[in-house]
Amino acid sequence: MTFLELLSPQAVKVVAAASSKKRLMHDIAELAETAYSLKAPRVVEALMERESLGPTGVGHGVALPHARLHGIDEVRGVFILLEKPVEFESVDRQPVDLILALFAPEDAGVEHLKALALVSRTLRDAGLCNKLRANPDPATLHAILTEDRSSQAA
Repeated sequence: MTFLELLSPQAVKVVAAASSKKRLMHDIAELAETAYSLKAPRVVEALMERESLGPTGVGHGVALPHARLHGIDEVRGVFILLEKPVEFESVDRQPVDLILALFAPEDAGVEHLKALALVSRTLRDAGLCNKLRANPDPATLHAILTEDRSSQAA
């Protein structure tokens, strides 16, 4: 699985600011509806349900909200860069500005976990996160996220 398979160019957006975590969830849902024809109200509901189990802010300004949805046939993602970070109840108590949300079919097993692992591993790279923060253009962000990192030195 690669970012190119997860993330369509239409699923990347720069948002000036979100007034709250809940507002951010609505922004994510609207982007998912535009990019993948997912129903925004259901996306918000599923994301908030998942957040009620524990926040998905993983630290260092990164959040990885995710949910399983009826009516989707493959794992898909949306990426939002916030110009002004928002409080997200992250593990390190820092606000988030890089959000990559994943949506998986209800019956997705290992594919959902592989996608989460890929996203988590990729967004743990401080250099990559700095590059994302320095490029507030959706097309550039998509190119950065989908570039082939397999040939880069470990």
